[in-house]
Amino acid sequence: MAATLKKGQLPTKICATCGLPFEYRKKWRNNWEAVKYCSEKCQRNKEKAVVSS
Repeated sequence: MAATLKKGQLPTKICATCGLPFEYRKKWRNNWEAVKYCSEKCQRNKEKAVVSS
């Protein structure tokens, strides 16, 4: 990923738990392809969301 991208140009994904879009973060640089959740809270609650759907 190029270092010259501005905030509006960052790649986005949809959270698997809450369904909201989230943008690339520097801490996800090494495993962006594997990121599924927008936050630790969504990752902890993933079972609850799958059961209620």
